[in-house]
Amino acid sequence: MELLIKPKDKISGQFHIPGDKSISHRSIILGALAEGTTEVKGFLHGEDSYSTVECFRKMGVDIDIQEDKVIIKGNGLYGLQEPEDVLNAGNSGTTARLLLGILAGNPFYSVITGDSSLRNRPMERVVEPLSKMAAVFYGRKSTALLPLSVLGGNLKAIDYISPVASAQVKSAILLAGLYAQGVTSVTEPYLSRDHTERMLKHFGVEVNKEGGKVEVEGNPRLTGREINVPGDFSSAAFFLVAASILPGSSIKIINVGVNSTRTGLLDVLLEMGAKIYLENERVENEEPVADINVEAAELRGVEIGGKIIPRLIDEIPVLAVAAVMAEGKTVIRDAAELRVKESDRISVVVQELKKMGAQIESRPDGMVINGTGQLNGGVCQSHGDHRIAMAMAVAGLAARGETRVTDSDCVNISFPEFSKALKAL
Repeated sequence: MELLIKPKDKISGQFHIPGDKSISHRSIILGALAEGTTEVKGFLHGEDSYSTVECFRKMGVDIDIQEDKVIIKGNGLYGLQEPEDVLNAGNSGTTARLLLGILAGNPFYSVITGDSSLRNRPMERVVEPLSKMAAVFYGRKSTALLPLSVLGGNLKAIDYISPVASAQVKSAILLAGLYAQGVTSVTEPYLSRDHTERMLKHFGVEVNKEGGKVEVEGNPRLTGREINVPGDFSSAAFFLVAASILPGSSIKIINVGVNSTRTGLLDVLLEMGAKIYLENERVENEEPVADINVEAAELRGVEIGGKIIPRLIDEIPVLAVAAVMAEGKTVIRDAAELRVKESDRISVVVQELKKMGAQIESRPDGMVINGTGQLNGGVCQSHGDHRIAMAMAVAGLAARGETRVTDSDCVNISFPEFSKALKAL
């Protein structure tokens, strides 16, 4: 598939975006471990979410996917069955890493793999703490890469100090901690996404938080719940940037998750001079939700790094597009994690935006962008990375001349309706 993007003077309209991918994953995971039925509305019907669904179906969980909802008949914390076949996480790092925490706690043998991209993304950051909890792993590169075999069960609680702020690492340990005797804790250098903690509370698990430390006690009882999944802020990000950089634009995105551990891009865009405000703010299923209004603005360059990076790591590709269209220099540092995503997002963003005439250079942990306010249409590659494909599409809206984004099927991972949403605006 190929995205053909024609320059736009402006975008306008009011619309919804697909359900949050992180919350959709966790609704399946905790719904499967709960007693009773969980009903999920607003579920993201994307390839990543379906990878999680299929893995739990292989462990005996009844999951009914309907157009307007997903119904999960939970097996209870100790009700998962040993899978007869290899579990395939597809392209989803969230599926793989969080599932490793679940598999570590269950007294059976399992194997988990993924597609060619996922098989080359690091797993030792999860395997190392789970091994300390007494799970046993076998796999490639001394258990650093998928496929991984897991022998789980009989876990012991740990107090883990994580060298990185990673929601996937934290979540894997907390999920394993549900099966451990005693209290398991994770302490991070900065606060990462906290969807797992919030949803555990929603399912009736006591979660204690203090500063950068979060802890759970083993053997809780999870009870099936109703979940309304808000729109995905990471999907909204592409439209926040597009509306900000196209003069005369004005949009409203309805029902978006605005969890503060996810909205670093919002803070950075406001610092750059963006005109964005929230309305109808509320809390649903422990998650903050709001409608987001955006108007075009003259942006200026900024310097970012440190503790805000985990709050906007997935949005940096489209943030780079905003920086190109801003006045002045933007410096992004402390983002080396981008090099081990679906692609090396630092190298790829620099490579693709340079094709369009951007003045951008890579650094080991980020990039430096000299804003020129100009881009030229061209042929861009997605490199099989959904966020790169959509970021280049946004760049194409602001470019002079048509832009083609090749190999764009990958947008189905997180935003199957992306092309349709663009056309509607």
